[in-house]
Amino acid sequence: MASPGIEVELLVKGHPDLGEVAPEIKPSERRTAVAIADLEWREMEGDDCEFRYGDGTNEAQDNDFPTVERSRLQEMLSLLGLETYQVQKLSLQDSLQISFDSMKNWAPQVPKDLPWNFLRKLQALNAEARNTTMVLDLLPDARPVEKESQMEEEIIYWDPADDIAADIYSFSELPTPDTPVNPLDLLCALLLSSDSFLQQEIVLKMSLCQFALPLVLPDSENHYHTFLLWAMRGIVRTWWSQLPRGLGSFREDSVVLSRAPTFAFVRMDVSSNSKSQLLNAILSPGHRQWDCFWHRDLNLGTNPREIADGLVEISWFFPSGREDLDIFPEPVAFLNLRGDIGSHWLQFKLLTEISSAVFILTDNISKKEYKLLYSMKESTTKYYFILSPYRGKRNTNLRFLNKLIPVLKIDHSHVLVKVSSTDSESFVKRIRAIIGNVARAPCRRLSVEDMAHAARKLGLKVDEDCEECQKAKDRMERITRKIKDSDAYRRDELRLQGDPWKKAAQVEKEFCQLQWAKDPPEKHRAELRRRLLELRMQQNGQDPSSGVQEFISGISSPSPGEKQYFLRWMEWGLARVAQPRLRQPPETLLTLRPKHGGAADLGEQLWPEPLGVEHFLREMGQFYEAESCLVEAGRLPAGQRRFAHFPGLASELLLTGLPLELIDGSTLSTPVRWVTGLLKELHVRLERRSRLVVLSALGVPGTGKSTLLNTMFGLRFATGRSCGPRGAFMQLITVAEGFSQDLGCDHILVIDSGGLIGGALTSAGDRFELEASLATLLMGLSNVTVVSLAETRDIPPAILHAFLRLEKTGHMPNYQFVYQNLHDASASGPRPRDKRQLLDPPGDLSRAAAQMEKQGDGFRALAGLAFCDPEKQHIWHIPGLWHGAPPMAAVSLAYSEAIFELKRCLLENIRNGLSNQNKNIQQLIELVRRL
Repeated sequence: MASPGIEVELLVKGHPDLGEVAPEIKPSERRTAVAIADLEWREMEGDDCEFRYGDGTNEAQDNDFPTVERSRLQEMLSLLGLETYQVQKLSLQDSLQISFDSMKNWAPQVPKDLPWNFLRKLQALNAEARNTTMVLDLLPDARPVEKESQMEEEIIYWDPADDIAADIYSFSELPTPDTPVNPLDLLCALLLSSDSFLQQEIVLKMSLCQFALPLVLPDSENHYHTFLLWAMRGIVRTWWSQLPRGLGSFREDSVVLSRAPTFAFVRMDVSSNSKSQLLNAILSPGHRQWDCFWHRDLNLGTNPREIADGLVEISWFFPSGREDLDIFPEPVAFLNLRGDIGSHWLQFKLLTEISSAVFILTDNISKKEYKLLYSMKESTTKYYFILSPYRGKRNTNLRFLNKLIPVLKIDHSHVLVKVSSTDSESFVKRIRAIIGNVARAPCRRLSVEDMAHAARKLGLKVDEDCEECQKAKDRMERITRKIKDSDAYRRDELRLQGDPWKKAAQVEKEFCQLQWAKDPPEKHRAELRRRLLELRMQQNGQDPSSGVQEFISGISSPSPGEKQYFLRWMEWGLARVAQPRLRQPPETLLTLRPKHGGAADLGEQLWPEPLGVEHFLREMGQFYEAESCLVEAGRLPAGQRRFAHFPGLASELLLTGLPLELIDGSTLSTPVRWVTGLLKELHVRLERRSRLVVLSALGVPGTGKSTLLNTMFGLRFATGRSCGPRGAFMQLITVAEGFSQDLGCDHILVIDSGGLIGGALTSAGDRFELEASLATLLMGLSNVTVVSLAETRDIPPAILHAFLRLEKTGHMPNYQFVYQNLHDASASGPRPRDKRQLLDPPGDLSRAAAQMEKQGDGFRALAGLAFCDPEKQHIWHIPGLWHGAPPMAAVSLAYSEAIFELKRCLLENIRNGLSNQNKNIQQLIELVRRL
């Protein structure tokens, strides 16, 4: 048993406020905090002050104090099982692997479970991702939890002979396995252990959950802090922009680039009021409380912060155009510094330089705090004080405030007192009014990029400043600076995607149809072959443009990191210079509802397809297609090939998580040689881990299928009709080696049908035939098909047609019908009668589809075709996506939980062999050729 062999004795002279500070500190932290407070006072006042232990040593003799924070961080990383990721960082691909845990809705039992639980829930956009509560699985001989007083006593005293620790400062009461880790500590530890791309994914998902985002990440181990600019690059938000003369429209932009007034909330010394709760109240419309900023009353992990002090968080308010919900008429940014400004002066200095106004919450203003604020006398930022007088010294506060008024250029209206008797609602309205007045007047408006410039000047590290990132950015700019007009650039620089490719695709389609015809005329076949070779020779006579060559150099980089940086920069750079996106209501942030009345002709542009990375990859694919066609025909010697390495470059991109095009969105055809060449290279790179399950999602654009796949597996398919290309894309998910034998596959290839399948009720014509052919191709390649529906009776006729075709081949994948209520989060699932109607399509559609296949008397209900039993969970109801009104709405918890259950069912079906025979890549290549 530990004995109280060491006692703490504090001898202080001339320290008027130490007695006020010390009682606020927990016994386990009292010694360190008192030492810090006393040292700071001695440094400022020069008083005779001595800090002495009961064993006769004093602070001056102990040179280990600077290591306190370092050991605290290392112990936290060890507690969470993240110490192994300090050299080789945790990657995005690591976090997305399918494992045993992917099928279990498990609760963390030990601290090492917490990072993976957080990542899994965040991927699923689960609003409870920040919950660090653990469900203990105690062994029979496990020691019961001591009472708090006993725990504190053991922390303060121990036997000096005990070899557990020799340094008193190493005791910081880190969370034990039976107490929750503070969510902010978990976030900081995980970000410090992640590479740039996982950091970016974490921050993006947090923004969709409406969590406050980390802006400045503290790292006490290496004594520098990081401004997270790169991590926020991918966040795009939509909001209502009020124009002059009462006009308005929805605007979509990156949060990194858009400028807005910014308001910082900080704590000085001790404050009885919670900054985070106050910020949440300011951001919450009406009586609905949004918990953007974590605070101590959420009961999601209530331990004190160990490594997160110094963290700066950011959140935004975005108007929706609804007067009852819009607290402010324009976007407003809010910053929150965790910890005391005296201990984190660098972060506070940054906030004063980037904010329109700073709100300082405190109970006391002492001489030390006065001197700190006096040093800000040159600042042009507006300052407001929020006092809580319960523990404060009224006269002392008033004396220092009167001195600060001329220094900070404030008046008495800048001092607010918040006590428990104060009406919280009226106090919040008063704060909002102050913010509104500051925002309406000429004030500082900065983007996150502007804030990063200020951070650099103060010596903070900016994550985007690494060499690989900057080299990739420079290469992107060399490409995009030449793009003045998207259509002109495609015509002049992406030349192989013009008329020659469209004509070649049409000829190949006719040639393919002849192969299935009875006794096709040889003369017509020869004519088609001649025309195809002529078109391919015309394509092969071209050279890649300078922009395409630069792109190829970017994805050929020997550095995997630089390659990934380049692709991300290209996505954002092209989005900035391409055609302006259609402005949609804010509910379209993740998914769009289809317009009533069906879709337009597939031969026409349903929406302006923005210039993207896929256009450069299409160009590479066409160079490879043309060259391969000529080699097959004997028109080009194999030794003269220039583009044979292109499929290898593309397969590496697929392995890093980039979605690649399976069906060309411009011609609505499959470049078979390019796709099969890519899959062959993928087979070589995967070696013996090439067993595949193919999962496809089909449905009318706007039914939420891409959002569903992204939420389910953490994928990167484009969402929204105005945001992405029209082609079908595929993305590869790795199955963990320890789980692949049980699941029966090494990888899952996920295919998103994009905008290929229309929703019109037309049952004849070229467009319908093309849609049906594409649906047949995607479903024919699949082991599992998810059919996404927005209405209980809106199964697209092209999909019905594909069912009939596949029934004749005997290849029937496992089908899951997903009914998505895109708006109403509270709507209940369809009743059994509705489920039966879902699988009994309207008679006119079913008859039309059957007649197309000359099975007018043989059509059976869709339930029979798909081997679906409506009572056995082949039909899923997914609740509404949003909880609240966008753009300030978070993803609903019910949506997230329903998506997880669907994912679990799909993986269970794959494991149980209900998804047809799994394929290897060679079999998939043969299927592509046949279909």
